[in-house]
Amino acid sequence: MLALAFAYRFIYTIAGGYVTAALAPVNPMRHVMILGYIGLAISIVGIVAGWNLSAHWYPIALAITSLPCVWLGGKLMLRNK
Repeated sequence: MLALAFAYRFIYTIAGGYVTAALAPVNPMRHVMILGYIGLAISIVGIVAGWNLSAHWYPIALAITSLPCVWLGGKLMLRNK
């Protein structure tokens, strides 16, 4: 179940970076990276708060992949622009 949740969160995070870059009036990658840092901060809070709630790999993987996934979404949007 956690692997499935991780897979769809991975896809949604890339989509979030794509949409953020598409809606940014100027400097789309700056907006994307701000979103990534917000996601990283929230993921770190999730690691601390939910350490004993599930397997430890899941919140750590969410934190590790937050920045690369939004960056990838932003780059995909810029490539398609």
